[in-house]
Amino acid sequence: MMAGTTTAQVLSSVRVRRLIIEQSKRAHVGHIGSALSIADILVALFSGTVDPKVDVFILSKGHAALAQYCVLAELGLMTHQTLDTYCGDDTQLGVHPDHTLTGITFSTGSLGHGPSLGAGVALAKRIAGKLGRVFVLMSDAELNEGSVWEAVMFAGHHKLDNLTVILDNNGQQALAPTAEVINLSAIDELIARFGWECRRVDGHNVDALTAAFDARAPGRPLFVIADTVAGKGVSFMERQVKWHYLPVDDAQFAQALGEIG
Repeated sequence: MMAGTTTAQVLSSVRVRRLIIEQSKRAHVGHIGSALSIADILVALFSGTVDPKVDVFILSKGHAALAQYCVLAELGLMTHQTLDTYCGDDTQLGVHPDHTLTGITFSTGSLGHGPSLGAGVALAKRIAGKLGRVFVLMSDAELNEGSVWEAVMFAGHHKLDNLTVILDNNGQQALAPTAEVINLSAIDELIARFGWECRRVDGHNVDALTAAFDARAPGRPLFVIADTVAGKGVSFMERQVKWHYLPVDDAQFAQALGEIG
């Protein structure tokens, strides 16, 4: 998993989505919509953008950890036998990621903390003269948290151009569409005011995502708004808030796998 590796050589979005459905069915656990939403973003990041020797990745929306586990298994950083313990007895693979696992830097799940962690690591790298970038993947609902805006102001002020925050902009959260809770439709303009480089991209286009991650500006942290669909790839899950929590039954499982391919 080195920088410059092509997507086709490493990861398949279809394969990652199949694993998400299979593991959530086996464990009878939800958060499927959130995991499917970020599959292409993770494929883009871990197919060449992230260099594990020097870079740091933080999954701020920790409830989508199943997608990260599937990517780690596909990359050989976790065995598929370990993946099969997801949410089982005595497993390290809970609904939220644990930093004791190889490939996971921070335990997350308390929403809104990822950008602050990322900004701190990015500044520490600069002070220590260390190479590498810091990538944070967060949900749009986390913009409701004040800690996110503190991190945005801090990173912009310190010109942390080794920091990239990716927004999984799927338009919904636990109980309602995001815009009905707090409307932040002008998020790109707001973030740019604090000294960030902002890019908006189709969050399911791996090539476009990869290009956006490379679009760095000296002295400006990068904020990539990835417009996504919750439950992407499964028709009855797409844009349906209930799939933030629900597990699938046998019939839904078969239909989901058939649609993913």
